[in-house]
Amino acid sequence: MEAGKDIFAVPKKQKKQMAEVINMPKMSDTMTEGVIVSWLKKVGDEVNPGDILAEVETDKATMELENYVKGTLLHIGIPAGGSAPVDALIAIVGAKGEDISALLNGAKPAAKSDIPVTKSDIPVTNKTETTAPEIVKPEPVSVPVPEITQESKEVVAEEGRIKASPLAKSIAKGKGINLSEISGSGDNGRIVKKDIENFLPGSNGSDAAKKPAKDIVLPVIVAEESFTEVPVSQMRKAISRRLSESKQTIPHFYLTMSVNMDTVIAARKEINEETDIKISVNDFIVMAAALSLRKNPKVNASWLGDKIRYNNHIHIGVAVAIDDGLIVPVVKFADNKSLSHISAEVKQLAAKAKNKKLQPNEFEGNTFTISNLGMFGIDDFTAIINPPDACILAVGTVKETVIALNGEMKISNMMKVTLSCDHRVVDGTIGSTFLQTLKDLLENPVKMLV
Repeated sequence: MEAGKDIFAVPKKQKKQMAEVINMPKMSDTMTEGVIVSWLKKVGDEVNPGDILAEVETDKATMELENYVKGTLLHIGIPAGGSAPVDALIAIVGAKGEDISALLNGAKPAAKSDIPVTKSDIPVTNKTETTAPEIVKPEPVSVPVPEITQESKEVVAEEGRIKASPLAKSIAKGKGINLSEISGSGDNGRIVKKDIENFLPGSNGSDAAKKPAKDIVLPVIVAEESFTEVPVSQMRKAISRRLSESKQTIPHFYLTMSVNMDTVIAARKEINEETDIKISVNDFIVMAAALSLRKNPKVNASWLGDKIRYNNHIHIGVAVAIDDGLIVPVVKFADNKSLSHISAEVKQLAAKAKNKKLQPNEFEGNTFTISNLGMFGIDDFTAIINPPDACILAVGTVKETVIALNGEMKISNMMKVTLSCDHRVVDGTIGSTFLQTLKDLLENPVKMLV
C-alpha cells in the first residue's frame, strides 16, 4: 500500500448532467432537414418554456422553434443560414456555467454547412479541468452585407436580415407591405404581427407601432370530437365495386353541350295545364335520348372484350338516389313509348326503388343510362359509365342565361349535358353526332311526336 493513501477514501460523486439537447424537430411529415433562418436568442440568454428560439425553414413553410426547457442557452450548434438533418443537435439549454462537453462529444453530426464547435462555445467551471480537446477556432470569413438605409437600420439584424416573425412576413407579403418600412416593437426591433396590422402606408411605422392594438376576445367554444361508423351495406359495396372497376378499366372521355330548353319548358307547361298528366323535364330528356339512340345506334353498344355488341333494342336506365345509395331502374323499349307512357313508368319505377320493391328485371338490361342532378341545382358534372353501357348522359339544371341570338341579347333557359363515353366503343365524332341529335330534338320537341 502506498504511503499516505487512504484505502477507505470514497471517490468524489460526479455532478449530474442537467443540460438538455435541443435537436432539429420533424416539423412536417416529409421533412428530412431544416434550415435555421435566424436565431432569436443568443448564447447566454435566459430562456423559458414557450420562448421562440429560432425560425426554421422546412420543406413546406418557415416555422418557429419553441423552447420547452427553463435555463440558459449554453450552445448554438447551427449558425443562421445553416442546415441540419432531423434529430441533429442544434442547441443546448442548461444551468449557467454547466459543462456540456460530454453532450457535444456525443451529438449527432450536423449538415455540411455547420461550423465546428470551438472552445469558446463550451463554458468551463474550473480552468484546471479540461474534459474535451481544444479545437482551433477558424479564421473569420468576411461576408458582404447589403447596404442598409436609414429607414431600416432599426429593424435589420447584424447579418443584414430584417428581423420579423414568420406570421408577420406572411401577412406583410399578402398586403404588399415592404418590411423595411416598418419599425418592429418586438425584442431587438423584431417585427411582429401587430406591427403589420398597425402599419399606415406612407409612414415609417413608428407612429403606428405606438398605437395599441385592440384586443380580440374570442368566444369560448365547448365541443368535443366525435364520429359514427356504420357497416357498409351490400348495395354500397356493389356500387363501390362496379364503379371502381368502371373507372379503372374503361377509358372515359367526356363531351359537353349546351341545350336551349325554352321550347321544352313551354310545351311542358301547356301539357300540364291542359291534361291530367304531369310531365317533367326529365321525361322529355329520356324520350329524346331514346330517339337519339335510334338514329345513332353505335352509341347503344357494349364492350365485350373480343367483340362489340350493338343493341337493336333501347333500354334506358334512369339513376335514382335512395337511402342506401344509387339504383338504376330501366325503361325498356323506351323509343317505342309515348311521352305520357315514359312519364308514368319513370314515376312508378322511382317509387318502387325508394320503397325497395324493385324486381331484378326492373333494374337489369340497360343499354344506356341517364343521371340527372338538375333538380339539385348542379350546373354540369361528369358521370361514371354504368357497365355494360358504352355511354352515360349527365344532365345539369335548367338555368336562365343571357345568350346572343340573331345579333341580339336575350334570356333563355339553358341546360348543359355531358356524355361520358367508353373510348373502346365510341369515338369523339360518334358521341358528338349523338349529342347534336339530342340537342335538335330537345330544342324542337315537336320532332319527337312525328
